[in-house]
Parts: sequence; C-alpha cells; structure tokens
Amino acid sequence: MFNLFSSETIGYKNLGGKEFKEEYEVSRSPVLIDVRTPGEYASGTIAGSKNIDIMSPSFKETVSKLEKDKQYFLFCRSGSRSAQACAIMANEGFQVANLKGGIGEWIFQ
Repeated sequence: MFNLFSSETIGYKNLGGKEFKEEYEVSRSPVLIDVRTPGEYASGTIAGSKNIDIMSPSFKETVSKLEKDKQYFLFCRSGSRSAQACAIMANEGFQVANLKGGIGEWIFQ
C-alpha cells in the first residue's frame, strides 16, 4: 500500500550508495547535484557535482532552466533535502535519483 521498502518513489528513484554510484556511472547524460547550502558544499562534496541549494528561494526557478533530457542525481547530508528536491524535479518532468542516506553513503574512491 505505501511501498515503504521500494527503491522506486513517486516519480524518482531512491537509491543506496552503491546503486546510486553505479547508475550515475552508466547513465548517458548524468548531472550530479548537491542540494546543500553553499557553506556545506564548500566544506566538501562529491567531485564533479554542482551546487543548487534547495533552501534558496530561487531553487525552483534554477532547476526549471535545466535540460530535461539529462539524468539528475541528487544528494545532501542525510537524503532528506535531496528527496524533497527530487520530488519537485520529478513533478516538473525531470529524470531524478536520490542518494538515500546522504553523502556519507557515496562510495569514495
């Protein structure tokens, strides 16, 4: 009924670290987005990510200008803000995946 244990959430994927990284690496046109604040982003992020702060009043306007033919992989500290951002973007027609558990789940190499 609630689909609590599925990696598929309404409109976007909710993936653990290994799955997230694997899908990111094999995607045709992936874009990695850190939705944390600029201060959090400056303190350390995943290489190659761009910062679009979900707490910014211009978040929706900023993402509306992104290309819809790309795949977006979002993360934050815990996975909560990025899940919110994924829901917003999925509602606008973007292909998105959330890093469930946040940046700590990314497998650094």
